[in-house]
Amino acid sequence: MTPAALLLGASLLLAAAAAWRAAHCARLLRAERARAAARLAEQAALAAAQAVAAERERIYSDLHDDLGARLLGMIHAAESPRQADLARALLQDLRDVVTRSRGTPGTLEDVLADIRAEAQQRLGAAGIALAWEQHGDLPATPLEPARALHLYRIVREAVSNVIRHAQARHVRVRAGLAGQHLCLDLTDDGSGAGVAPAAPGGGRRSMRERAAELAGDIHWAPGTLGGTKVLLSVPLEGAA
Repeated sequence: MTPAALLLGASLLLAAAAAWRAAHCARLLRAERARAAARLAEQAALAAAQAVAAERERIYSDLHDDLGARLLGMIHAAESPRQADLARALLQDLRDVVTRSRGTPGTLEDVLADIRAEAQQRLGAAGIALAWEQHGDLPATPLEPARALHLYRIVREAVSNVIRHAQARHVRVRAGLAGQHLCLDLTDDGSGAGVAPAAPGGGRRSMRERAAELAGDIHWAPGTLGGTKVLLSVPLEGAA
């Protein structure tokens, strides 16, 4: 092979190597730009989510401060225990919305303790005694805020029906496990009006819908104390 041919071959190899390096560098640059763009998009999405969360928190705070103060005023200015309880239930609904926006899953024990405290406060304000019976050890099952909210609202509506319609003096609540299900039994010693079919659009339909959201079952029967018995059964994952 002549020197000229060798020189030409070497030049071609050098040109090919230079072209490969240039292409490789271009690919690396494009990949880095893509990663940078992805990082910027992720940061922008995070900033937008934080801004939305902050705005939602501000709105909830304003609602709680404004409407909460008005509802508290209605409670204190109510002309009857029924009116006071209506405002108290609405205030608790508002607090549920705020709590759910900030909430993390709590245990079943925590949720039932909150339900008991609220029921005791509302029934006590209406002059109705509460007997709470909790049978056996409940599992440390975490409840997502949405599931806990359904439980709160079901019991809250049941308590509302007792206060507004039953003319009761005592309410007994039993809570316990039956296999993989949480069972709640709320019985009053009132007139028994709650056993009759509820009017269209009443609270009973809402209670059924919430029980269905929990994949549970709810029904009404004559109470062993002479009034109405509300029986709720809800499956629990991981229940012992």
